[in-house]
Amino acid sequence: MAPGSDAAATGEAETPPRGKEPTILQSLLPIGMLIGLLSLSYYLFHDAASYGPNQVALIFCALVAAGLAYKNGLPWEGIRRAMIDGVATGIGAIGILLAVGALIGTWALSGTIVAMVYYGLQILNPNYFYATAALICAAVAFSIGSSWTTAGTIGIGLMGIAGSMDLSPAITAGAVISGAYFGDKASPLSDTANLATAAAGSELFAHIRESLWTSLPALLLAVVGFAMLGKPGDFDASAMLTAIRSHVAVSPWNFLPLLLVLVLALLRFAPMATIFLGALAGGLLAAVQSPDAVVAFAKAPEIAQPLAVIKGVWSALATGYRAETGDPAIDQLMSRGGMSSMMITVWLIICALAFGAAVEHGGFLTRLVAPLLRGVRSVGGLVTLLVVSCIGANIITSDQYIAVVLPGRLFRAEFLKRGLAPVFLSRVIGDSAIVTSPLVPWNSCGAYMAATLGIPTLSYVGYCFFNLLNPALTILFSFCAFRVIRTGEKVNVVKSSA
Repeated sequence: MAPGSDAAATGEAETPPRGKEPTILQSLLPIGMLIGLLSLSYYLFHDAASYGPNQVALIFCALVAAGLAYKNGLPWEGIRRAMIDGVATGIGAIGILLAVGALIGTWALSGTIVAMVYYGLQILNPNYFYATAALICAAVAFSIGSSWTTAGTIGIGLMGIAGSMDLSPAITAGAVISGAYFGDKASPLSDTANLATAAAGSELFAHIRESLWTSLPALLLAVVGFAMLGKPGDFDASAMLTAIRSHVAVSPWNFLPLLLVLVLALLRFAPMATIFLGALAGGLLAAVQSPDAVVAFAKAPEIAQPLAVIKGVWSALATGYRAETGDPAIDQLMSRGGMSSMMITVWLIICALAFGAAVEHGGFLTRLVAPLLRGVRSVGGLVTLLVVSCIGANIITSDQYIAVVLPGRLFRAEFLKRGLAPVFLSRVIGDSAIVTSPLVPWNSCGAYMAATLGIPTLSYVGYCFFNLLNPALTILFSFCAFRVIRTGEKVNVVKSSA
């Protein structure tokens, strides 16, 4: 009601209309339609499904969910506001995504990506490349607490090295993501680790210590798997190294933008600011180290050289760098990036978040989980249901943060009632909600990884060994009663009447 209404005049607090509880059929309808339409989309359009068809399916199902919520008595204005707020939660992710696009463009222009490939070819070997890639990304992500930054910096270089070695880009992406998400969920600097502890009501360092019980075995098994996939035989990189040297001036100075990003991340600068400053550093390095190449890329002989340099860097930030060396292999390695390259992914994230907000606001996910909770008797069954709910939340809401917080809300009281410690709840959430988010093509994390690494989600998902093993191990441990942490006494939780 508007200010000045009777309720406001009498000083009574307004209670927003809640509507009636959705039925099971209503709750299944938008979710089932989405699964069906997305499956049809991938069948009809294959890898091009994320370039528009998936977005149409998400918006259509969001409108179905909104219509059902309205039918159940929720006001349209509230539904509209919830969807707007849901999209707003993704603004941070969208900003990071655009910053990564800019970073890739200037790092291609400055030679930073080429330098990572150049030196990587001399150090790494196809026999152990995938395993090493996973370990490198795990160490970096643990140090800085960000899977996105790791994939957007080290991951890009590793993808370039894999291409030069004629290794599988899909397996390389799986190794990068496996390592990046180990570090993300096991680092005290990680925002998702902090969010999981907040949602469960546990303590951060206790959560980190407990997470290592499932994370380390999963990472070890993943590394073994990647080692088995190594490509046997000797690799002669001399031809590629010679080609790189003939077209690009490679030196350790090319790593300055990467060093800046890592230092800023360790200092806990905001991710978007960190990555965009890294992008600007790449542009500045290109302007100082190879101004002639920047001017040539600008293609503006009619303007003064300083302005042409600015235009070249600006273009790399906006639309990416396109090399014209005459060597197809080098051109393919160096031509990439720009904010514009991320717009399809931004479109996908906006549509996915709108659908997730409509489903959450309508209470459909809660309606599906509540009856299942009443039928679960064992700890193993409860943990399995929580893991499935976290994965389902990643699929349905399309947002990692919602997939962390929503199951935390739904299961927190049940864990307390059964005498299970909050740190046990936060660990299971981390073992499922955090690590499975990049496995869903329309989830913001899946869309980001696909756009950043240049590999469709469905191509790399089978090689994300850590992300697949971690939820399985947490379920197995719970059925074996291993690392099932209890509070020592059961807490009776009285449900609120609100």
